[in-house]
Amino acid sequence: MSHAPTSEARFVTGSTMRHVVVMTFTGALGLMSMFLVDLADLFYLSLLGKTEITAAIGYAGTVVFTNLSLCIGTGIAAAVLVARNLGAKRPERAREFATSCFMYSAILSVGFSFLIALAADWLLRLLGAQGEALALAKQFIWIASPGFVFLAGGVACSFILRGLGDARRAMYVTLVVAIIIAILDPIFIFWLGWGIQGAALAGVLADLGALAIGLRSVHRVHNFFAPPSWTRLRADMREISEIAIPAMLTQLATPFANAYATRSVAPFGNEAVAAAAIVGRIIPVAFGIIFALSGSVGPVIGQNFGARRYDRVRRTLTDGLIFATIYTLATSALLFLFRHEIADLFRASGRTIDLVLFFCSFIAGSWAFAGAQFVASAAFNNLGHPNTSTAFNWGKATLGTIPFALYGAHVAGPEGVMAGMALGSVIFGVASVAWAYRIIGQVEQQKA
Repeated sequence: MSHAPTSEARFVTGSTMRHVVVMTFTGALGLMSMFLVDLADLFYLSLLGKTEITAAIGYAGTVVFTNLSLCIGTGIAAAVLVARNLGAKRPERAREFATSCFMYSAILSVGFSFLIALAADWLLRLLGAQGEALALAKQFIWIASPGFVFLAGGVACSFILRGLGDARRAMYVTLVVAIIIAILDPIFIFWLGWGIQGAALAGVLADLGALAIGLRSVHRVHNFFAPPSWTRLRADMREISEIAIPAMLTQLATPFANAYATRSVAPFGNEAVAAAAIVGRIIPVAFGIIFALSGSVGPVIGQNFGARRYDRVRRTLTDGLIFATIYTLATSALLFLFRHEIADLFRASGRTIDLVLFFCSFIAGSWAFAGAQFVASAAFNNLGHPNTSTAFNWGKATLGTIPFALYGAHVAGPEGVMAGMALGSVIFGVASVAWAYRIIGQVEQQKA
């Protein structure tokens, strides 16, 4: 049975804070499920008792996260174009963009998967991997890379659903990943004895599940895919790329900074790299709601911008910042209270324990400023300034990371790397928010 395509812009009326909270919590549950995949992999593999395996997941995870960043970048374009056109009462155009963005994402991910598989050895050596950790990380990437294509399709569907305002089904697309991993990881890693290769295969099957749920939600429930057309894709390519390329570059800034952080602590030994891997998995789970802010606030801003409700655009930005601050303070307090239990959970030892405790005690609170920058990025992308988002995020990943991490490593070792990167996050978070409010003021004046 075919339903009429969804055409209602849900976010142009009602409380903007309510829209922010609902979209962010549902978006975070879905996004955190994807990060929980990494956490589950790390936990199960840590039970095998080999530091080399934990380090391998740290190295491979940096490369795999790059793919997720590309997926999110193209997904942001889908959400922006769907939300903006729905808000402007152009539902058929929004539907065409949904189809074109899905095709765009699929084609891009095929090329990326092929390149990553070919360049895995070079990329991992660049990160500092060597010996058994290098060999294990390569195996993980070679098995996982075909799943990148499935993940790209699933993420595209999730963002299309966010653009439509269907937060619940957008959550289901990514939540299914965690469910499949939770079932398959113990079976593949322990029962079948496949170790790190089993974890990679479970991820591929989970990505396939996400794609299936996403296609059903967008196509069957909302009837929001127009008939695929290469002609339409070519016509839409420029408009999609104007948002997607800066958004992808923006998303790549995070794994670049993470890769640099991994590289910075590598000289301090496998225990420091293992700590970086553990912290790298704690952050997305503890602060998944912060990560979700950009993709969740964006459709609310986009629909109101399309409807020319600029007062609601400003209010949404403010609500997002309030939400990020309150959430980060609460989560940082919990991490501090349970810092020893977190270190014990991953069977950390030696310097690994010290570094995990240092993060939970002193660094976690800086994520309020990372959240502020995510909210500002959503405003930039949806108000027609995606290049500004790219500039601020790469500014943070380079000027806000490299000199601070270098000086911190020189003065205080791995702890100094963490502290330096946190300081860079504070500086760029404040600057990006100030610039976002400035752009909203300019838009109001131009459209008055």
